[in-house]
Amino acid sequence: MPILRNTDSLRNWRQQQRGSLALVPTMGHLHAGHLALLRLAQARAEQVLVSIYVNPLQFGPGEDFASYPRTLESDLQQLAERGCTTVFVPSDEDLYPRGAAEQTQVVPPERLSNILCGAQRPGHFTGVATIVLKLLHLAQPDILVLGEKDYQQYRIVGQMLDDLNLPVQLLCGPTQRDGDGLARSSRNSRLTSEQRILAPRLATELRQLCQLPVGSLVQAPARDARERLQAAGFAVDYLELRNSESLEPVSEIRPGARWLAAARLGDVRLIDNMVIP
Repeated sequence: MPILRNTDSLRNWRQQQRGSLALVPTMGHLHAGHLALLRLAQARAEQVLVSIYVNPLQFGPGEDFASYPRTLESDLQQLAERGCTTVFVPSDEDLYPRGAAEQTQVVPPERLSNILCGAQRPGHFTGVATIVLKLLHLAQPDILVLGEKDYQQYRIVGQMLDDLNLPVQLLCGPTQRDGDGLARSSRNSRLTSEQRILAPRLATELRQLCQLPVGSLVQAPARDARERLQAAGFAVDYLELRNSESLEPVSEIRPGARWLAAARLGDVRLIDNMVIP
């Protein structure tokens, strides 16, 4: 399994490839959710490129960039065992030779990027859009595979592909969950044993909200769910019902609308979302 460690080697590798290519961008510390995206990519393309890069541009001041889990050797072993074609593992100096602060950036529309996670993490989605566009230009894939758990990211990247006329098909892999319902995330490994017991309550509340009768007003049930989570020990950033396409607020239960939530247990931020059947 070739491991490409700089942009020049990636460009040279890409020029020699034939057949369809799927790109799976990750920040490493791979888990079953990432591996499900790998399987989806392998089913849809002849070759798969997985990138592993903790992107400083999408972390704000005081966020967990320094403590974000980095397990490169284990990641590479998992990918090799599962037949990944190639891995791209760049450095900060290679991707941002002038430094991240001097990098030309891609700014998504405020309508999508200044709400939900964007309201809590200013500049986060600018960093996401910038690194994804850089990877697309470097790798020239036919398919880009993202996960449904980061749903706002998925919608923002999808609009970027449309707006910039990029000839890339976007695939969304379903959220992968542990047996107790917790959405799998690299940050879950930083939960204490007590927090890990509490963490599935976020999914439980979303699941219950999805079962409300069609036409029900959502303001009171959403408030009650936030209060239950806070009483259990969560610090809730948001818990809202949104249109799955536009991410605009929705005031009553509608099939196809999506509950989105973010909440913290200690210094670990959990996000999740569920669509109303």
